[in-house]
Amino acid sequence: MIGGYMIPIRDVNPSLTYPIITFLLIAASAAVFFGIQSDQSSEFEFAYRQAAIACELSTGEALSIAEIEGQRCDEADGNPLFPEKSLALSVIVSMFLHGGLLHLAGNMWSLWIFGNNVEDAFGTIGYLLMYLASGVVATLGFVALNPDTTIPLVGASGAIAGVMGAYLVLYPRARVVSVFPILFFLPIALPAAVFLAIWFVGQFALVGLATGIAWEAHVAGFLFGAAVAGIGRRPLLSRIERLRRAKNLVGSGSKTQ
Repeated sequence: MIGGYMIPIRDVNPSLTYPIITFLLIAASAAVFFGIQSDQSSEFEFAYRQAAIACELSTGEALSIAEIEGQRCDEADGNPLFPEKSLALSVIVSMFLHGGLLHLAGNMWSLWIFGNNVEDAFGTIGYLLMYLASGVVATLGFVALNPDTTIPLVGASGAIAGVMGAYLVLYPRARVVSVFPILFFLPIALPAAVFLAIWFVGQFALVGLATGIAWEAHVAGFLFGAAVAGIGRRPLLSRIERLRRAKNLVGSGSKTQ
């Protein structure tokens, strides 16, 4: 999630509750990467066996050996290599797989910065459902634009993009402290609306480039998260305000009888 043009350091927006789901999502992703992925003798085979693949989701069939070797999607080519693979489950599994340590670190850092405040607004269950739904929509958005791709799609970026879209709607004025490599890593505090707008528009700069970054998933996830937060904006903001009043009351040491 961290682009080469700007790197978020933190946001000036204290959490109002303990972000248990955000913490658990980060812990789960780290556990999968260090405890399962790193223990595989063949990362290539593991990815094709477990991750979401656009060709599989668009045809409803697991890839055959010929499709994997030829990197082409052929619905008529039977004999799937992993016939036991659950294509629906692979969409969820992909959210917890990462292509490397830097990929994992970047995603989890972005989730920590933006996730805790969005969790405040949605609550634990609502936030978890929104996160997972964003990841699913992000994957489907990628599949819609790349139905014949046989390359595994891995990473939590689409789901985190949904969190960022929700953050934009709920906390547009919150400050995000970032560094820009082009400005010699000078820290700059930007309104979240500006930071996230730059990030969103920057996804389209990846169109047509062989970066290996699924910008389509980022865009789909971001728009979904923003739409969900926009639809529920009034009750979500009301929840945030109640949490703020409760925290201020506790922090003041007031007593009631």
